Amino acid sequence: MAVKIVMLVIFFAVMLGVGFYCRKHATDVSGFVLGGRSVGPWLTAFAYGTSYFSAVIFVGYAGQFGWKFGVASTWIGLGNAFIGSLLAWVILGRRTRLQTQHLKTATMPEYFGKRFDSNALKIVASLIVFIFLIPYTASLYNGLSRLFEMAFPGVSYNVCVIIMAVLTGIYVIAGGYMATAINDFIQGIIMLGGIVAVIVAVLNGHGGFMGSLTELAKVEHEIPGAYASFFGPDPFNLACVVILTSLGTWGLPQMVQKFYAIKSEKNIAKGTIISTIFAVIVAGGCYFLGGFGRIAGLGVTEAGMPVGGYDAIIPAMLENLPDVLIGVVIVLVLSASMSTLSSLVLTSSSTLTLDLLKGHVIKNMDEKKQVLIMRILIVVFVAVSAFIAINKDKLGYIADMMGISWGALAGAFLAPFLFGLYSKKVSKASVWACFIFGAGIMVLNMLIRPSFPVVLQSPINCGAVAMIAGLIIVPAVSLFTPKLNKEKVDAMFTCYENKVLVSAKEALGDE
Repeated sequence: MAVKIVMLVIFFAVMLGVGFYCRKHATDVSGFVLGGRSVGPWLTAFAYGTSYFSAVIFVGYAGQFGWKFGVASTWIGLGNAFIGSLLAWVILGRRTRLQTQHLKTATMPEYFGKRFDSNALKIVASLIVFIFLIPYTASLYNGLSRLFEMAFPGVSYNVCVIIMAVLTGIYVIAGGYMATAINDFIQGIIMLGGIVAVIVAVLNGHGGFMGSLTELAKVEHEIPGAYASFFGPDPFNLACVVILTSLGTWGLPQMVQKFYAIKSEKNIAKGTIISTIFAVIVAGGCYFLGGFGRIAGLGVTEAGMPVGGYDAIIPAMLENLPDVLIGVVIVLVLSASMSTLSSLVLTSSSTLTLDLLKGHVIKNMDEKKQVLIMRILIVVFVAVSAFIAINKDKLGYIADMMGISWGALAGAFLAPFLFGLYSKKVSKASVWACFIFGAGIMVLNMLIRPSFPVVLQSPINCGAVAMIAGLIIVPAVSLFTPKLNKEKVDAMFTCYENKVLVSAKEALGDE
């Protein structure tokens, strides 16, 4: 217990120290929300990765999908790396940085408002962000609860939640985006080392990799050896999870906003490589570990569920590790969760301030007042998230809550944002159609789930369908609805045509 407590105290002290160190970067809106658009490749890449992966992935998704798909769940982690990280940086990174700076936007709703010349779109988008980030925050804390109960028997989980929420709030309020970026880098290093150490320790307890794989192949299934096979027992549902967790990042405001802050061209190339390697190790490692969940010793109910539910799988795999390694796991998951929480509260507070309150509720709001209101809203959002966490017994499975959140946000935003960066022909009506369909289908999935076709009753599958449908809805509706003013749209795209000087290694210069 002493070892674990000392590790936590050191961890929290470093986080707070970084927060107060970064106060000088958080004096205006650009500095507080975007770090002055001067964040380097390592910080940006780690901020992207640590916002991507949290206790939701490590405890909820890795446990549930490892149980369902066996070692084939590793494909989810690889999808996260190559679709959710590599392709996201290549396709969105440069254009997002250029167009958001040209339009002078700091949030995704603000981007929609200016790109599609609609204040109503901005307001609705900000409400979608705020509403659907709440279940994501809930799922994040719910994952933490399982590990705290395993690692600190007798210590009140509520106290742990409050301490984590308060400390996260302090360093975000003090240092804004720059504090979260530096802390994300530190937390990312912990995550990289921690996941490798945990995988090695867990597998060694079952005879190493080959011994664990052999043991997994013996688990009963109508297809012999299904859980140790290349694509697992259910390739279709596996593909849906890959789509939701990988393509979904392209439409999540807290992820896309990382591209707003990129400092320079060379940082994009470096950031792409760094974030991809980070995702391969962290996400690939989490799902690979979860794939061995069926040999963790948990009993199985008559319905085929693990005793204690899916969220008990990973804690059960870890409970026999040495105290030092359990301490590493706690710090690892805290790192992942605090980085995601800081990103969520910063996104929510900036969205509400800049897109909903500024100019609508509060008419005259100077820079200092905007930063002050964002800090106040961070306190509110952290308090709400802590309240949800303390009432965790009323929550569902982690994966289901995250599926609702990601499905609604990415279902509404992914297609309009992607096409908005690349095409001048996107109509305002198509964006409305995508917002209504993406958020609407996930709300209906929550309210009348039994009425959905069996394949869409899962929030995971429903969220994946919402994203894919958006990529069809936006171009289809744009074909027969009025286009935006041509001169205005052309002016928005001039940022891509600006001539820049580059070194000979990037262009031969012979034309």
